[in-house]
Amino acid sequence: MSDVLRVLWTIVPQTAPQPWLPCSRCHNSRAFRSSDKFRINANGKRLDAWLIYNCTACGNTWNRPLLERRTVNGISPEFLAQLQANDPETARRLAFDLGDLRTKAQKVETFPQALVQKTLMSGSAQTAGRLEIGFVIPVAVSLRLDRLLAAELGLSRSRLQHLQDQGRLTLSPPRKGKLRNPPVDGMRMLIDLSQMSVAAAIAAAGAHG
Repeated sequence: MSDVLRVLWTIVPQTAPQPWLPCSRCHNSRAFRSSDKFRINANGKRLDAWLIYNCTACGNTWNRPLLERRTVNGISPEFLAQLQANDPETARRLAFDLGDLRTKAQKVETFPQALVQKTLMSGSAQTAGRLEIGFVIPVAVSLRLDRLLAAELGLSRSRLQHLQDQGRLTLSPPRKGKLRNPPVDGMRMLIDLSQMSVAAAIAAAGAHG
């Protein structure tokens, strides 16, 4: 019988990144928040599309460019339908596209708060000698992996680093920065619990919270 407790963690960030931009009403740089609404403008056979943001202080709007002078034939019909319907999932996905947002604003504020949904796949917390966690990340998160693990498993970040240095905490695929980086979709982590007096408690926290 396997001693591996396998669980799946789905990490759902709670607050989208907010660009800081000059606000014409506030006459100062302010944080802007996504409204989850799109604006589309057609000029002949070409389209422009934006994701609308609002100043968190006064409500003034900023239109974040998504499509610029694109031909209708060059746009996915599914994506165009999502824009036209103000699809909330599409708006959320785009609002969390930190890489693109950083090309539009010099300063972008990120928020580490995330909801962790845990699903037991196989094994038992009572008999677990190893804990394997698979990560599902629907949209990019800004929370460091060591902070996430410390909060969810009750282990200090220094203890987590020590486990990794000992080879008792491994990540697949291996990544530069490792525990200091945010988790990514499809990543897996294996922790050897065999020498821990609180192994059952850590396993239970990993499986159920």
